[in-house]
Amino acid sequence: MRSLAVLWVQITLVCGHALAASKPHVLLILADDLGYGDLRCYNAQSKVPTPNIDLLAREGMRFTDAHSPATVCTPSRYSLMTGQMAFRVPNGGTVFQGAGGPSLIAPGRLTLPGLLRQQGYATAAIGKWHVGLTFRDKTGEPIHKGGLDDIRRIDFSRRIDGGPLDHGFDHFFGTACCPTTDWLYAFIDGDHIPVHPALPIDKSKLPKHPYANDCRAGLIAPDFPMEEVDLIFLKKSREFINEHMRTSPDKPFFLYHATQAVHLPSFAAPEFKNKTQAGPHGDFIGELDHIVGELMKDLEKHGIADKTIVLLSSDNGPETTSVVHMRADHDHDGAKPWRGMKRDAWDGGHRVPLIIRWPGHVKSGSTSDQLVSLTDVMATLAAITGAELPHDAAEDSFNLLPVLEGKATNPIRPYLLMQAFAGQRTLSIRRGTWKYIDHRGSGGNNYTSAELKHYALPEAAPDAPGQLYDLENDPGETTNLFFKRPEITAELKALLDKSKAEGRSTNTKQP
Repeated sequence: MRSLAVLWVQITLVCGHALAASKPHVLLILADDLGYGDLRCYNAQSKVPTPNIDLLAREGMRFTDAHSPATVCTPSRYSLMTGQMAFRVPNGGTVFQGAGGPSLIAPGRLTLPGLLRQQGYATAAIGKWHVGLTFRDKTGEPIHKGGLDDIRRIDFSRRIDGGPLDHGFDHFFGTACCPTTDWLYAFIDGDHIPVHPALPIDKSKLPKHPYANDCRAGLIAPDFPMEEVDLIFLKKSREFINEHMRTSPDKPFFLYHATQAVHLPSFAAPEFKNKTQAGPHGDFIGELDHIVGELMKDLEKHGIADKTIVLLSSDNGPETTSVVHMRADHDHDGAKPWRGMKRDAWDGGHRVPLIIRWPGHVKSGSTSDQLVSLTDVMATLAAITGAELPHDAAEDSFNLLPVLEGKATNPIRPYLLMQAFAGQRTLSIRRGTWKYIDHRGSGGNNYTSAELKHYALPEAAPDAPGQLYDLENDPGETTNLFFKRPEITAELKALLDKSKAEGRSTNTKQP
């Protein structure tokens, strides 16, 4: 009997290894503030060459109606990591700065990396976290604020709680929030900051241009190169791939590479400056393209490019400053062809590039007009890896596998939810070509400001408490039909309210 038990264990281990080896590796590249119109494969008039990303699109599927779950960093990243819209959780409209937190992800909640780790994956996060975590002072009290005084209170000898290692990742190297913007200029390695930020940042040595004014006067570590942060992230991701393939070549990996590019300030590394003829921000987009190309080279070097699902997207639309100055200075429109920008409920704030490459499964050079959200990544990878999603997880995530395999004949999603800058107070919903915005105005930016007033549009229904647009006939969201199509307004308002009340958009019936 003992020999049979041993044999059974051996067979189970062998089968487990074989099953793990059959699963694809996953590389998820999330750019920051990358607009729909920033890439040549989405906008032929883009003034920035993006040959590596364009090649990724030619070798995979390009989605034309993909959306970030929110119009700013933190809630979008929460929703990507959990498959749940951030407005459903406390502080789900927050954008953390510095030592901000605690983590939006509740203890015990199933995450995308946690799901894949259950399926035998090695998991690593490199780059910007920005979902919240907990630093502590010398007495052990948590610090959940983002200012300079709060950074000075941190006891860097203590463990950082609530970061990637507490939410499904085996490895993490990156930053708490926006790497070159948010007060705390230091790298986190695992759950500690090994080289402490000790001195005030000296901004006199940094580039000076219209895209360089987003850098707060925080503390900086001596090993933190403000103009080369993305190259450090690239180095760490390449090291992870190389080490994994050396030590565990038969085990699948999930690598989440979250770039600083192209969030302001636009600090391209020295070797990328003046390379695009589209100014500092164009050079930064060019650096992002280079990073994508280098990661693909590593996959090819190890012979796993055809065994890896590569996903590329952005956490929201392009920043106002970059849009305004790129339009004026370089005739480049990162929001093209949509109305709005980062923070706005209009499509320019959340319609983002999404490219998925998976040889043998995704047809090369294909395009999909399916309505999708980055929340859908979790259900899709669950289906691909054979994982079961419990009912209390991924409440807003839909399985896109039929789309990837060219088998979808109908829309996957019955509707799509989105949140603008103010979280639950600025929600909107898409069903088919109809879009209902449950508030007045942009939901984010101030279009009476000197910077943006040039882009303000006359309001077709100034007395309406919300906005209704027919995107088929009015993709620019110029004519509010709130009063002219009251039946559609009522239906979408009721569906939005129902989804809010039920706490999910999957497995619900439309009113």
